[in-house]
Amino acid sequence: MVMPQAVAESWANLVMRGVDTEFPNKLSLVYSSEEQIKAPREHFPAFYGCYDWHSSVHGHWVLVRLLKDCPEMSSAAEIRAVLSRHLSEENLKQEAAFFARDEQKTFERMYGWSWLFRLVIELDGWDDADAKRWRDSLRPLEQVLVQRVNAYLPLLTFPIRTGQHTDTGFALGQIFDYARVMGKPELQALVVERAKTFFENDLAYPVHYEPSGHDFFSSCWNEADLMRRVLTAREFEDWLARFLPELESQLTDGTIAPVSVSDLTDPKIVHLAGLNLNRAWCLRSVAAALREEHPLKRALNSNADAHLVAGLAYINSGHYEGDHWLATFGLYAIAKVGVADER
Repeated sequence: MVMPQAVAESWANLVMRGVDTEFPNKLSLVYSSEEQIKAPREHFPAFYGCYDWHSSVHGHWVLVRLLKDCPEMSSAAEIRAVLSRHLSEENLKQEAAFFARDEQKTFERMYGWSWLFRLVIELDGWDDADAKRWRDSLRPLEQVLVQRVNAYLPLLTFPIRTGQHTDTGFALGQIFDYARVMGKPELQALVVERAKTFFENDLAYPVHYEPSGHDFFSSCWNEADLMRRVLTAREFEDWLARFLPELESQLTDGTIAPVSVSDLTDPKIVHLAGLNLNRAWCLRSVAAALREEHPLKRALNSNADAHLVAGLAYINSGHYEGDHWLATFGLYAIAKVGVADER
């Protein structure tokens, strides 16, 4: 799907409002003294908006991606100004210092970290003077988070399987892409080893148990989206048959189907809009990893299309509970990130 210019403009304006909206804000911080209690902008001069740190980070990714894909947008100059104001060297050095504190070693682990790496991927290698400056500004924070990943992954005894932020499958997929694109073979090998240890022997995932009432991820499909990255094509097809042995019927009998959102003003219930988009990109990514003649390819793509249409309908609803983040999931799904556009 090619994004219409009007939609790109609408989403860009939506995100630009969000990244400069400091309140409401959800801070999940550990304080070791009263003096550390500060307003969001004081902690995070770059990523203080969009309700929480990770949403601000992936909001900046949306702006960068739209600027690259739709450079003729009427808001292009404004987008550049917003990114230059937020992604300054001074701002990012302060954020790197925050993340380097030992008491913050679990902050945004690993969801927010993953989106920071996705932002780095988007900027790295872009032959654009502003982008080169923004990319360089991110290096101190990037370095801290790479160190955090390398320290954490060997200690992670079991994967985290959840339909929310801490899902291990999603994070490992993003870190794998970052390591490959940035030429970090040791980090890439660590992700492959962890992915295979955690997931290679999984059998008959109970996909009919998903979703729970506030999921924005499918842990099942995040896992599949990760494994298609780390296994050979033949290995992945064999793995998928063991992982979801009833998939052929589940794709068409309503087991894996778009879900509706009963309350767009509830910040947890609206997560289900994102679930549709997450499933859309994972289903399409899995389909892309299969042989053209694979019997499930058509059904996977058809199911993905249905989820995409359902999820896109909730973006820019006028309710900040979803508007502060859903454009990210929509763009990720439309752009086929991790499949069609990696260097």
